[in-house]
Amino acid sequence: MRIAQRGDRHTSILRGVPMLDVSRISKTFGDRRVLDDISFRVEPGRLTGFVGGNGAGKTTTMRTIIGVTRPDSGTVSLDGHPIGAADRARFGYMPEERGLYPKMRTREQIAYLGELHGMTAAEADSRSREILTELGLGDRFDESLEDLSLGNQQRAQIAAALVHRPQVLILDEPFSGLDPLAVEVVLGVLQRIAARGAPVLFSSHQLDVVERLADNLVIISAGRIRAAGSRALLQEQHSTGLHRIVTEHDAGWIRDVPGVEVIEFDRGTAVFSAPDADAAQQVLRRALEYGPVTSFAPHRVPLSAIYREIV
Repeated sequence: MRIAQRGDRHTSILRGVPMLDVSRISKTFGDRRVLDDISFRVEPGRLTGFVGGNGAGKTTTMRTIIGVTRPDSGTVSLDGHPIGAADRARFGYMPEERGLYPKMRTREQIAYLGELHGMTAAEADSRSREILTELGLGDRFDESLEDLSLGNQQRAQIAAALVHRPQVLILDEPFSGLDPLAVEVVLGVLQRIAARGAPVLFSSHQLDVVERLADNLVIISAGRIRAAGSRALLQEQHSTGLHRIVTEHDAGWIRDVPGVEVIEFDRGTAVFSAPDADAAQQVLRRALEYGPVTSFAPHRVPLSAIYREIV
């Protein structure tokens, strides 16, 4: 399945900033085809969630984008041209595996990575303080990485990807190990970076987090792209004709309404599919005859259900 994509204000406002294109990438390890002719786009100013199970091909795709893995065929382009070494210097990449030095003090480590990206010592020191503070580690500058909690280690790993102010972000499981408050902190940072025009691609197994955070989605399974495009449009396409009603009485009678299919039911709450607006309104009228109706509205299918259907 391929989602129809709509133009939006992000694309029009952010003309001239990097657009990341993955085009017909294939990769085989031994006799196993890990990526099979995959294509998708990471738009500027958008958070793109990259979703798939273990072994689906997410990490191989990300490693191909940043040049660690060479594809058998296909191209990755930025601003319409194949990515070279100079382009990759503009990237921020966070691998799923933590790669920082456990005994080195946090701020010194982030500053050192800034220097490796070409920043002066003074710039790297200032920027490391800034980004660590933004990520909620302002009181952890002088602690070694191994003395931080796992969640704070994850924040430090994110800081390492952001210290040089990258123009493109590729993040492999950035929300892993973060509590809900930390997720909000990291999300705020990523949204501000995206608002400045950066394409942001992040992978995650946490579908509820992706549903809440992502502007766009790329769903991959067994090395093939199953859907790519707007998250809102994907959910809209899979929610056509669905409604949710909450009443103060048992709503089991909905099963007897002609043409209506009950999807979920729990006493006074039901999610149902109606063939048209008239059938949905008939359900509402019947419900009001039985008693008060607490709510009645179109139902949006959660990403988890769509994912199960697609893959």
